[in-house]
Amino acid sequence: MNQDPLALADRIQEESAFLRDIREALGRVLVGQDDMCRALLLGLLADGHVLLEGLPGLAKTLTISALGKALGGSFRRLQFTPDLLPADLTGTQVYNPKTGDWDVKEGPLFANLVLADEINRAPAKVQAALLEAMQERQVTLAGETRPLPEPFLVLATQNPIEQEGTYPLPEAQVDRFLLKAVVETPTRDEELEIVRRMALKEGTPEVPEVCTPERILRGRRALAQIYVDEKVLGYAVDLVFATREPEEAGLPELKPLILYGASPRASIGLVRCARAEAFLEGRGYVTPQDVKRSAPLVLRHRIHVTFEAEAEEIDAEDILVKILDHVPVP
Repeated sequence: MNQDPLALADRIQEESAFLRDIREALGRVLVGQDDMCRALLLGLLADGHVLLEGLPGLAKTLTISALGKALGGSFRRLQFTPDLLPADLTGTQVYNPKTGDWDVKEGPLFANLVLADEINRAPAKVQAALLEAMQERQVTLAGETRPLPEPFLVLATQNPIEQEGTYPLPEAQVDRFLLKAVVETPTRDEELEIVRRMALKEGTPEVPEVCTPERILRGRRALAQIYVDEKVLGYAVDLVFATREPEEAGLPELKPLILYGASPRASIGLVRCARAEAFLEGRGYVTPQDVKRSAPLVLRHRIHVTFEAEAEEIDAEDILVKILDHVPVP
């Protein structure tokens, strides 16, 4: 059933108002990093997990912790280490001597927001346990399948420069992250303000609780009403298709550089993120620019380059720039 565009626009404006409160709450502890905050909000709205990659000391963990406080609900922080076990995530059975029975103790994955800090430091068994939770939104514990709370979101961090003691994430798990944001270093003025806040004052400012899990779920229902034109859908698919078949997209020079590109899961995620972009702007419709702005977040971790590309010092970001410049915008 078609909706009145004006009524839809008014509803989106009303439903997206809570995002301003979240941004103001994060602003109490965070200086700059607008792109990182935007990526987190997109993941929250589009119901997709987010991977943050950046150098140590860029407030990745601080930002996610602040977001957990602002959103309300339950928040858990997991420090991933080489000796971590799957039970440390999912939970375990504990013997109760009073009853003689085994009680189930749920692990930290049973939370609305889970911070997986330095996720690439945990071994493969732990990643497999996390993969089920990320994809199926459930955990197998004591032989039973237990659903995770709604909303459920994994926000993970990793440092690109640290190699010792790290494990490469399985490609299947990387693909489960809807978004990958690269956290940049602050400007001089931003760093000066950071020092004023953190070095010259006592303690870290408190982050107020400004939202609830129910409010987030209501926002997601409103997100599903945002209009996406057929041409915009085609543009999103063309971008993803160009990562798999660059020759057919008119970019034959990229063929020897791409080992394999993004799957249809990326097309679905790109449209969901474009809708979330429109929601952030308070619009009831998606524009091609929403798709183009979301593309780096959705596609950068899904393009795998060949050894030839690495030899020429060409990475996924370079390939994505060429694709975005070449594929015609409707």
